Amino acid sequence: MRPFPLRLTPILSVAVLGLALGACTTTSMAPPAEPAAPPVTPTLPPAFPPSAIVGKWGLAAYHVPTDRDRTEAAALRACTQPYVITLGPTGGVMMHLADQATPSELRLKGAPGGKTYIGPADDPPGGMQDRLVEQFDGRVMILHWVDPEVQGRYGTMVYVRCPAEGAKTPHHRVSKPKARPKPKPAG
Repeated sequence: MRPFPLRLTPILSVAVLGLALGACTTTSMAPPAEPAAPPVTPTLPPAFPPSAIVGKWGLAAYHVPTDRDRTEAAALRACTQPYVITLGPTGGVMMHLADQATPSELRLKGAPGGKTYIGPADDPPGGMQDRLVEQFDGRVMILHWVDPEVQGRYGTMVYVRCPAEGAKTPHHRVSKPKARPKPKPAG
């Protein structure tokens, strides 16, 4: 018996060639996907209304958290030349942005997690020109710049509400240690 010679028939050859070409066309590269847009932080109601921060404030700043108490006292002393926050024409507050000589109307913007930011209305909460409200109790407001470069230059801002005209400025008192009683003479 002779070995069967391996020959492809013309029809079988065309079929194999068609499959090979078909495989090439199905593995063509798809167009590159568009980059995903950054997630948008929804704007929620702020923790307090703009009218709550309107008024005269003593202002100071710190770079080291351990300086906070001392800075709060310095801000209270700065009430001799207060920083004035007023309502803006469209319901925001008039405050300065970083490196600007004149105030701009800024918005209080709520964000997830109970956070409140102060910054331009057209930026989402937490934008690079915003300040995060770290604390606000009606008397003290502490703001942290979102932009690390600006935060490095200006530090954490401490605003202390100035007392009403004619009211005495409260003083931060440091308690003195009590004197120890002298020992009774032995005798």
